[in-house]
Amino acid sequence: MNHVVVTGASTGIGKACVAYLTARDFIVWGSVRREEDADRLKQEFGDAFRPLMFDVTDQTAIVSAAAEVGEEIGANNLAGLVNNAGVAESGPLKDIDPENVRSQIEINVIGPLMVSQAFVPLLGADGGRKGSPGRIVNMSSVSGRRAMPFLGPYAMSKFALEAQSDAFRRELMMYGIDVIVVEPGPILTPIWDKAAEIDVSVYQQSDYFSILEKFQAATLERAKQGLPAEEVAKVVYQALTLRTPKTRYVVTKNKWLNWSLMSLLPDRVLDRLIANRLGLKPNAQGD
Repeated sequence: MNHVVVTGASTGIGKACVAYLTARDFIVWGSVRREEDADRLKQEFGDAFRPLMFDVTDQTAIVSAAAEVGEEIGANNLAGLVNNAGVAESGPLKDIDPENVRSQIEINVIGPLMVSQAFVPLLGADGGRKGSPGRIVNMSSVSGRRAMPFLGPYAMSKFALEAQSDAFRRELMMYGIDVIVVEPGPILTPIWDKAAEIDVSVYQQSDYFSILEKFQAATLERAKQGLPAEEVAKVVYQALTLRTPKTRYVVTKNKWLNWSLMSLLPDRVLDRLIANRLGLKPNAQGD
């Protein structure tokens, strides 16, 4: 039986990964922060789900969870680690509180680093274990390769996660451990419910305030048209099981129009398109 660890398993993409993988005979160890979430997932997925109680910013708890998994799998290698836990912080970089950005980096970048460090020995870096080396799947975003206005803090964290993934992939080659990045576009998950609760009134004195209000409404509307989380879970499964997976997978609706075509545009052209769309032209403030 293959064992996989998924962080941030309580809702959204993490829970979809639990559902998809347990349905395909994986034992999934899912990190949660609340006992009620652990109980709910155990009831839903039965013995195929094993809760791990930790926050990705708590190194002591992460190390303890890795020890728990290691004891359960014995001398066998862990099949995979899915670094999914994360948050989305938004706001204009000119005005945002740096502490909000620091928190974003701590959760979305340092968290996966600490989790990976703790579980890498179980994936194959410990030469005393048996079986094929496991894989790390890092949940990035299309924002990890294209930074949009007002999503700068989130994009900064995902750009850093992409760099971390590349460096880890090359360093872990000596152990046979692969690292794959999944880059979702808008996905129907509770993260957008939290985005709807963001109080943009803190930027009421900002030149961007009226644009921010429109941007938040447009972003939430676009999110409602997003793909179901199961589509990302399918790609995670491929990343864990294909013999020769890609290093990166973009998961979004209308991929050619929303991703591939835009990627061909020169930066200045894309800048102008975004400025026209959002009203970010010179002297637009106060319009």
